[in-house]
Amino acid sequence: MSVFNSLPTPPAAPKKPVSDTRHGITRTDNYAWLRADNWQAMFKDPSILDPEIRRHLEAENAYMNAAMEDTKPLQKLLFSEMRARIKEDDSSVPVKDGAYAYGTSYVTGGEQPRYFRIARDGDVTDETIRTVLLDGDKEASGKAYFRLAGLDHTTDHSHGIWGYDDKGSEFYTLKVRDLATGEDLADRIENTGGGGVWAPDGKSFFYSALDENHRPSKVFHHIVGRPQSEDRLVYEEADAGFFMGVGGSLLDDVIYIDIHDHETSEYRLLSTKDLTAEPKLVAAREEGIEYSLTEGGDIFYILTNDDGAKDFKIMEAPVDNPGKESWREVVAHKPGTLIISHMAYARHLLWLERKDGLPQIMIRDRATGEEHAIAFAEEAYSLGLSGAAEYDTDVIRFSYSSMTTPSQLYDYNMVTRERTLLKTQEVPSGHNPDDYVTRRVFAPARDGETVPVTLLYRKDTPLDGTAPCLLYGYGAYGITIPAGFNTNCLSLADRGFVYAIAHIRGGKDKGFSWYEDGKMDKKTNTFKDFVAAADYLNQQKFTSYARIIAEGGSAGGMLMGAVANMAPEKFAGIIAAVPFVDVLNTMLDDTLPLTPPEWPEWGNPIDSQEEYEQIAAYSPYDNVGAKAYPPILALGGLTDPRVTYWEPAKWVAKLRDQTTGAAPILLKTNMDAGHGGASGRFQRLEEIAFEYAFAIKVAGKM
Repeated sequence: MSVFNSLPTPPAAPKKPVSDTRHGITRTDNYAWLRADNWQAMFKDPSILDPEIRRHLEAENAYMNAAMEDTKPLQKLLFSEMRARIKEDDSSVPVKDGAYAYGTSYVTGGEQPRYFRIARDGDVTDETIRTVLLDGDKEASGKAYFRLAGLDHTTDHSHGIWGYDDKGSEFYTLKVRDLATGEDLADRIENTGGGGVWAPDGKSFFYSALDENHRPSKVFHHIVGRPQSEDRLVYEEADAGFFMGVGGSLLDDVIYIDIHDHETSEYRLLSTKDLTAEPKLVAAREEGIEYSLTEGGDIFYILTNDDGAKDFKIMEAPVDNPGKESWREVVAHKPGTLIISHMAYARHLLWLERKDGLPQIMIRDRATGEEHAIAFAEEAYSLGLSGAAEYDTDVIRFSYSSMTTPSQLYDYNMVTRERTLLKTQEVPSGHNPDDYVTRRVFAPARDGETVPVTLLYRKDTPLDGTAPCLLYGYGAYGITIPAGFNTNCLSLADRGFVYAIAHIRGGKDKGFSWYEDGKMDKKTNTFKDFVAAADYLNQQKFTSYARIIAEGGSAGGMLMGAVANMAPEKFAGIIAAVPFVDVLNTMLDDTLPLTPPEWPEWGNPIDSQEEYEQIAAYSPYDNVGAKAYPPILALGGLTDPRVTYWEPAKWVAKLRDQTTGAAPILLKTNMDAGHGGASGRFQRLEEIAFEYAFAIKVAGKM
């Protein structure tokens, strides 16, 4: 029996066929009209959206509200549970930097963070000695959407750059604040990527600017007090297929310009001794070769996959001659042990690596070469390496958690090897780790590989096939989904759910080859791995097909669309958040913000018929067919520059037209937000509560 009863007639999007011929292949898109012609301008001013498109999105929201009306009490209950697990007046442990220590905090009921500082060795628990530098709630007042981009202070601690986005479009505005008075200067830098890097003298900073297609194509140098129009162009990237960012070093003597796509990188360096100089190239981009730099005094440490080092190695080169001809190996490539990131300090080199699916922190004494590891014994866990804000230090900071263990923050002395527990995540409503089980199991894939799956469930959950399951997946860009503590999913576990994360190909969970085997012409491995995880959970009676609700967002939303087409009978429901489902049309539109930089991940169907056909074979929108789809909830954001709102809108329209089943297909468009959804911490919980309410409803557990 359907859990959705007495629904109104769903919206039926008009069909306005548009044909497109590429490589001699003609496709017809009935719903192309949902893509606003003025999307670039609309991201900055949503009020100019075409009225017909707005009416359709609002009709979809009304239908979705009718279908989910009976879950409103459940949504409120879930929200209250999730909120009760958050320490509302929480505060970070401040990070020492010079004469001060900097941190963030929240006030009870507050949605946005506050940035504060105290004297370097001040009592971190004494709120009366804190100086609030930036109050996010105050800045967000009266705005439907507001997201901060952080606060970066000058070397002398007198001023700070802070950024905000109040549309959800990810065009950030930068301002300069006098940290002594709390007042902003007249400087206002528009259309940036969200951050800036101060020059050592604190009189100017560097930032990346976004072009009209939302690509960070230029780096500028801004002198405080002058208008943005006078900013000097430092570097312009001519290739629309590359992202670009700007950063600084702990020693304040170099500005990094990082240019990269998903498989190739290039760095240009600007010495802060001459801010008017042209940035110098380190190593010219070579397709498939990645590298990144961190400074170690008179040398750079370079993390790279050059010369066949698929899982990366660490090299060194002199600061005054960092070119590839000077690179010398420091940490050798070890197949199967992926080096994720690296940092350098006065006496130590450290890196975060992953082996057998689990992370560990490695530390090397730069003088002696002696190495040791920071590792943990749980079956599945997550590590975060934050390092330090100062170069001349022996103490770094890292975090640890597991699906059952709340996050723990440590200071670690790299000389004495002592760990100091600074903070354990509080769960005000209570949490007993002994009530839950976390496991790492391995699902056999069709080609003989095994797919890691992390599980969380209550000890008293029956493992006889009757438990509902929320199965989460992503599988793209080499991103690894950590097996960390998540207070929200406890609301599902406490209702008898098995919460599962499928660590599928396309991520780097099992090394770089795990990523390579889930991209381009091997992309379908990602989808097959997810179905294999569902098969395994069904066979081992952790759950059953009739009780699995699949969830994924963005590229994970593409995964949702693909498995809905491949195996709709194996899922009781599907939640697709900001889903990248119109893959072929998007990769054919080189005006969209992310299209050229994404070609190395998915393929370039404009230039290559082979890659066109590869994408066409799995693109969820193009492969919707006459079959019985399960209940589907799609979520979009009107001003989303990453996965544009029309992707889920078109997908839902086509699904509803094609499905042979009676299950509802729902679309929820946030008319005030973009890719990340609501910006406030409690507003975000409301969205999660909504998604979980859908899962619980579909599972028949209301």
